[in-house]
Amino acid sequence: MNRTELADFLRRGRARLTPSDVGLTTGARRRTPGLRREEVAQLAGMSVDYYTRLEQRRGPRPSRQMLTALARALRLTADERDHLFHLAGEEPPRRETASAHVPPGLLLILDRLHDTPAQVVTDCGEVLAQNAMGRALTQDVMSRPRRERNLLRLYFLDPQARLLFPEEDRQEHARAHVANLRAVTAARPDDPEPAALVAELRSASEEFARLWDEHEVSLRHRATKRFLHPLVGLLELDCEVLLSHEHHQLLVIHTARPGTEAYERLRLLRVVGLQDMSPPGTPSRRAG
Repeated sequence: MNRTELADFLRRGRARLTPSDVGLTTGARRRTPGLRREEVAQLAGMSVDYYTRLEQRRGPRPSRQMLTALARALRLTADERDHLFHLAGEEPPRRETASAHVPPGLLLILDRLHDTPAQVVTDCGEVLAQNAMGRALTQDVMSRPRRERNLLRLYFLDPQARLLFPEEDRQEHARAHVANLRAVTAARPDDPEPAALVAELRSASEEFARLWDEHEVSLRHRATKRFLHPLVGLLELDCEVLLSHEHHQLLVIHTARPGTEAYERLRLLRVVGLQDMSPPGTPSRRAG
């Protein structure tokens, strides 16, 4: 681990960004250009003290998960992300598999969608980034351990995840998840990630195993989805899916048609934000 070079790289990466670049408000007048340390720490999901020690060349070696979070927070390109890993004494992630690194341009689009729920997911269903409205609709998936960020694991292994959808729609969602994963697995036969996910879910979920054996194939595409939100009620939203072929990533956007009841409820959702209406002591497991 090259602490001196790592500290300099982090400082320079922070200095070149403005709050508006990462979806934050500018706030009070700033003495120096760039993001504050506490803003980078917030974006990366780490403590301010830990990040400060990294910039002061006295922090412990960051984990691979933390390096990925830092690369996302600082809007690094794939080459810059790899350099960050090398400075920390880690081997960069393989590029031929679905990348957990979200390109800066895709994050910029995500940050600009202030009134629209949106998130970036891999083609295997792992949530990589959410905007504020996305967290308001499906809660903060990114705050969970990485294994719990996969939408298929949540849907088939955690009954609480299905409460986000009306009961009569849940079978359709299950079929769509399985059909998409089968298409991804066939398209990437040498990638161990989708195959391992299939093996895990076939073993742990009878429903998944049954649907898998039906051999339905369909990639994610535009659809209309209904969500049951505990604060604003039923939301019927149009789901648009934009594909990044290079990184095997999807930008999933949910919109409501102006003049509809769902449109007004989505505006209300922007006001109520991330309030957690789960009963005290009940872990919330919603996921879109």
